[in-house]
Amino acid sequence: MQNLKVSIVQSDLLWHDIKGNLSRFENLLAPLEGRTHCIILPEMFTTGFTMDPAGLAEGMEGAAVSTMKKWSRSLDADIAGSIIYGDDGRYYNRLVWVKPDGGIFTYDKRHLFRMAGEEKVYTAGENLLTIHLKEWKLRPFVCYDLRFPVWARNIGLGYDAAVYIANWPAKRSNHWKSLLTARAIENQCYVLAANRIGTDGNGNYYSGDSSAIDYSGKILFTSADEPCVHTVELSHAEMAEYRASFPAWKDADDFSVK
Repeated sequence: MQNLKVSIVQSDLLWHDIKGNLSRFENLLAPLEGRTHCIILPEMFTTGFTMDPAGLAEGMEGAAVSTMKKWSRSLDADIAGSIIYGDDGRYYNRLVWVKPDGGIFTYDKRHLFRMAGEEKVYTAGENLLTIHLKEWKLRPFVCYDLRFPVWARNIGLGYDAAVYIANWPAKRSNHWKSLLTARAIENQCYVLAANRIGTDGNGNYYSGDSSAIDYSGKILFTSADEPCVHTVELSHAEMAEYRASFPAWKDADDFSVK
């Protein structure tokens, strides 16, 4: 199976400025043309993590998704990041996954961050999403989802890489780093994580710590406190060999999540 090249984008975000953020990311992504298969952007990459969605929410034909489709087509790469999606008076923290042929897949954040009152403003998602790319299977999650291992459990090796996008504050960065590694080890999969940096409109500081971790918990890449676009190449053959030599996944509990 072909190796997979994934580019993790870590950047500051302009507060409540969709146009400004789209312009910033367009400049960051331009050098990736023809060099990657997949690009991962942070959570709410057009606005920052806000509890004021009115006036910022977009539909699936809005500026954010339209621009992501343009990027994906011109760079010939899948692109994923979350936006504020509005529909009939309800708001969702929606991860949008766009493919070069214009295909769009979505995942609505399942676990809403109650310490910020997210569950009072946004509607939780109910369904997992698995993306197929170059024969790989990738499963995306959003920020607070990271704390809930049952939701991410890789039953029967249903996916090869977990993708986490976030606005995860620096004051809990030790949790972020520990849990990302735990998800990789327990699910015997790659973990790819894109977090933001800088200070948001509420005064929360973010150190980034975006990372790529392999199926054994080895850190392949991590970066803190600076903007970066890092491309990591993943080997499915090496992961398959590890899973065969240490098949803990075969003894996992079988269950379903309601």
